[in-house]
Amino acid sequence: MARSEALGIIETFGIVYCIEAADAMCKAADVELIGFENTASGYISALVEGDVGACKTAVAAGVKRLEEIEGNLYSKVVIARPHEDLQKITKIYTLEDLLPYED
Repeated sequence: MARSEALGIIETFGIVYCIEAADAMCKAADVELIGFENTASGYISALVEGDVGACKTAVAAGVKRLEEIEGNLYSKVVIARPHEDLQKITKIYTLEDLLPYED
C-alpha cells in the first residue's frame, strides 16, 4: 500500500450507522475506503484515505449523514501526511482482509 496523503476516520455506534457514514464519505469525495474496525462494544470506525481536502470533505459528509439519520457520532479525525508506520495498523483493516469471501 502506497503512503496516502491523508487518513480520514469516523467512529460511531453500530454497523448500520457506520455503513451509512462510509457511503456518504465515498460519494462526497475522491477517497478510497480502507476498511472498518469494530473497536469495542458496538463502536465501529470507517477509515478512508486520499488527499487532505478529499478526506476533510469525506469526513464532513459522513458527520452530516449521521446527523441526518440521528446516528451517534463518537469521534472523527483527519490526519494529514500520516506517518508511514501507521500502515502497520491500517493495513489490517483492509476490506480484503476482513471479507471472508472473494468477489
